[in-house]
Amino acid sequence: MLLTTALAAAFAVAPTGSASAAPFPDTLALPNGWLPEGIATGAGTSVYSGSRADGSVWKGDLRTGEGEVLVDVDGRVAVGIKVDRGLLFVSGGATGDAYVYDADSGAEVAAFDLTDGPAFINDVTVTRDAAWFTNSQAAELYRVALGAGGVPTGAVQTIALAGDWQQVAGFNANGIAATPDGQTLLVINSTTGILYAVDAATGEATAVDAGGALLTQGDGILLQGTTLWVVRNRSNEVVVLRMASDWHAATPVRTITDPDFDVPTTVALQGSRLYAVNARFTTAPTPDTEYDIVLVDGR
Repeated sequence: MLLTTALAAAFAVAPTGSASAAPFPDTLALPNGWLPEGIATGAGTSVYSGSRADGSVWKGDLRTGEGEVLVDVDGRVAVGIKVDRGLLFVSGGATGDAYVYDADSGAEVAAFDLTDGPAFINDVTVTRDAAWFTNSQAAELYRVALGAGGVPTGAVQTIALAGDWQQVAGFNANGIAATPDGQTLLVINSTTGILYAVDAATGEATAVDAGGALLTQGDGILLQGTTLWVVRNRSNEVVVLRMASDWHAATPVRTITDPDFDVPTTVALQGSRLYAVNARFTTAPTPDTEYDIVLVDGR
């Protein structure tokens, strides 16, 4: 009797053909004409991507591949995005603005005018007490203070980039990631390919010795532990680095390519799965142009 019960329980755990055993889809279709650039994962298998066309945000499910527009706006821009503590932080590109939405309902929580100067607010990372935004057109970062529950307090601080930072013609500060303690910010310069470790308190930037890794066209970056992924958009590859404990040096680990890449711009993790969004910068956009999120091969 005991053996029969045990066997029945074992077979009941994962019946053949169960939904839980279904593989995650290799690609997720975004709305036609979406013009994506940012991607972020949230609770469970949720995934988000913003639209450069109008600032809307799409929310999907990585397990089913299905999704719908969560934030339906117009006249805005959505570039880099991050999900933290149930909130969705969005970089506003050339508007000079940043936006915060509820990650479940899509309701607007806050909007910020980060700068009235030259602007392309490109990417964002979130620490325990602040959201940090890059500006690809100016040598400065923007710190939006967070209060209880990670909700923005409304205080915005401009941090000038100094030290080793080199501002050149074209796109500069792009992807950004915070170290676990929030005291150091890793920032990639898209044009020079230099990765910097920036002191969050002072803006002092130290060029990272990347061990000879080629990081030009560096776009979104993602840090987990000491592993850093750097997306090289038009090169259709992701460079993986192992960061030193002081964040001032890195060892190249490998370079990931995928036949589904079509100018990927940013990546996000869901468990052990790495996802990239295809911005397709080399394809002339139309309202019917197709865009997607891809499950990266070779994770």
